[in-house]
Amino acid sequence: MKNSLFLLTILIFSLHSFSQDSKINLEVNYPIPLGDNFIGKFYDGIADIGIDYKFFTKSAFSVGASLNGGVLINNSFQDVTTIAYTLQPRLFGELVVFDKIHPSLGIGYTILGFNVSGDSNLETPSTEGGLNLNLGIAYDITKKIFAQVQYDFSSISAPDGIPDTSFNTQIQLLKIGVGYRF
Repeated sequence: MKNSLFLLTILIFSLHSFSQDSKINLEVNYPIPLGDNFIGKFYDGIADIGIDYKFFTKSAFSVGASLNGGVLINNSFQDVTTIAYTLQPRLFGELVVFDKIHPSLGIGYTILGFNVSGDSNLETPSTEGGLNLNLGIAYDITKKIFAQVQYDFSSISAPDGIPDTSFNTQIQLLKIGVGYRF
């Protein structure tokens, strides 16, 4: 384990030393489920990690692609645990306001994978997906480190046998985290 962490540290620093104005960000967020929907009502956030790549940059704005992956857990039912894995690829645009504030808007797709364990008759695993809209703001703490808040709205399809209502198809997450610019 120590060798893996050491090699990862060397890799990160060597990538940093060979890059001039790198366009890559890594982020770690805490996801907070919101709203009157099955995720907001029954799940707790564990973690969300992401990577952003800016492929077009000007002084006032940039455009890029990002990929986030997260974990949510549902322990609401006796003897049954459901883990929801999120995968969110998206395109985004980001503005620079007052040099340190970066609002962003993104559109992409959310894939939710569910794994049920314990005493349950439910099918496991299952996957659902749908459109994702993301609104965020980042604040530069230093030139390389930033704090951010993001809001994700996802409209997923209802599985067979589940009513197609907003409770079952519209998911909202608030993500609060920090990031590092390479």
